[in-house]
Amino acid sequence: MIPQQWASPCGNQCTSKYATLMQIPWRVFCKKGCDADGETWEECLEECNGICYKDPVFKNRQWSSYIDRSPGAVAYSEECFHACVSGCGYKFDILSEKVDKVRPNRPAKPLPVLKPIRPPVDPTPSVVPEDVPSTSA
Repeated sequence: MIPQQWASPCGNQCTSKYATLMQIPWRVFCKKGCDADGETWEECLEECNGICYKDPVFKNRQWSSYIDRSPGAVAYSEECFHACVSGCGYKFDILSEKVDKVRPNRPAKPLPVLKPIRPPVDPTPSVVPEDVPSTSA
């Protein structure tokens, strides 16, 4: 048995597509698409969505999304998703044109809530009360 036969054909295609050293993480996510448990193309895409995009673990704490196994930054999550979808495409023999058109099924991130800016408070009052003498003792 030669080394190319040790991996599945899908895994071999991922290795060929993401062959350079800098693309190792994407090769791994492509192979996750190959090994996804989904029985259909759509189920495989949902698994890729779950692998590459994580919701925050703690409510109202955006940073907590980095605790889980997602790649982290938005651009990395997108690359992960596209690599995983490539693996799904290899697994289900989907044309590369269709695979390239797939977009993540994620709701748009809400815009951050900005607190209103208060004008600075002047420490010296502009009006001097009548009952306070204006001279010091």
